[in-house]
Amino acid sequence: MTISDGPVARAPLSANQEFLCGFDLGDADGPFGPRFHIVHGWRLRGEVDVDALRGALVDVVERHEALRTLIVRDEPERYQKILPAGQPHLEVRELGPADADRDRRVEELIIEVESGEIHPEPPLVRAVLGRFDDKDSVLVLIVHHTAADGWSVRLVIRDLATRYAARRGLDVGELPEPRQYREFAEWQAENVAGPELDRSRGFWRKTLDGARVYSVPTDLPKSAGIPESSGVYRFQIGAELVKPALELASAMRATPFMVLLAAFEVLVLRTTGETDVTVPTFTPGRGHEQFQLTVGPFFNYLPLRTDLAGVTTFREVATRVRRSCLQAYSHDIPFGQIVAQAPEMMERTLEDRRAAVVFQVFPFPFLLDGELVGDLEFSEVRRRLLSQPVGSDVPNGALWTLNLDPAGDIVAGIQYNTNLFAESSVAAMVEQFVQVLGETVTRPDAPL
Repeated sequence: MTISDGPVARAPLSANQEFLCGFDLGDADGPFGPRFHIVHGWRLRGEVDVDALRGALVDVVERHEALRTLIVRDEPERYQKILPAGQPHLEVRELGPADADRDRRVEELIIEVESGEIHPEPPLVRAVLGRFDDKDSVLVLIVHHTAADGWSVRLVIRDLATRYAARRGLDVGELPEPRQYREFAEWQAENVAGPELDRSRGFWRKTLDGARVYSVPTDLPKSAGIPESSGVYRFQIGAELVKPALELASAMRATPFMVLLAAFEVLVLRTTGETDVTVPTFTPGRGHEQFQLTVGPFFNYLPLRTDLAGVTTFREVATRVRRSCLQAYSHDIPFGQIVAQAPEMMERTLEDRRAAVVFQVFPFPFLLDGELVGDLEFSEVRRRLLSQPVGSDVPNGALWTLNLDPAGDIVAGIQYNTNLFAESSVAAMVEQFVQVLGETVTRPDAPL
């Protein structure tokens, strides 16, 4: 395993890191606070060697510089500093006898970890190992969001499983050498100009002329001064709705995201009457093959504008959404460059009693589902259905995340600011969305 040589004194920030700096509220709040994190869990089958697991955590931090990177923000020029690897904290808990509902206890443990904190000083990952007995346990990873995205966390667990097996003396082969996130930031800094970027900037300047990002009324004003906090409302969408949605997507040569976003935009049309709809989403931001195995915050905020004037059927809505998505994806440049072409598009989200809504749909990338690595079996805990009053921070609004489960349904969650929204308001919007989805995907050619 190759390890980078010593600390790097100064490297440029990526466009995404600069984007996060725009929301910087100091160390206690915002994206550089201890609650801006990602949490995932995996059920482990087999006896866990705790010492080998501790060592494997160090290996992963050595392998991926983003997990030991300090973002320096208190100087005139912001930069990232890569530090030597340290030992991530690993907490071991005994979870009790088999007479308890283990699946629920696993989810409760993940919620407990997600309700906690991780400070933005390297190493930017820590773990909790909960053990029911010698053969059944759960591993929960918490990673600061400035160091990783959802794609990255799944890279981390694959590398951790492999390094754990290697430390156990098992032959699992060598891991491919990843490019480092610092290299991605340097590549971005070297490619800030050129005809292709000029074309993309021109596209966004024209496309977003007069656009306003979709926002919803809040239950409480921002001016109330309530300390910022985020909760998670979770729900399922059954296979009886997901199956026709996927079939329609296939028939239209569209992605499931496009069809589900089209249903969301029908909801916007019905509740607001607005036909000029700009719904933001997050893209993986990994369009360059050389960085597919890189851990870091690649996600990019992308506004999708669709003209719904004159639509009469859901198929028409989905067709227009598909066109908008394809055009936007072909110009997926850093959001800072997009908003520079249309700075007024965020105005409504900044009003005292309004907040933005972001909509995203994910499959489960790099899914570990009963996969044996060495002598330990890993299965991602993907069916999380318990809502929670405290979760990972989300800035100014609500983030819808719909996960397409291999089981055939959708496991979804909405992270929302509890200082702005009541859970009942979020639940009501979900109920409306599911109703619209049922009416549209099953009868796409019926009049709206």
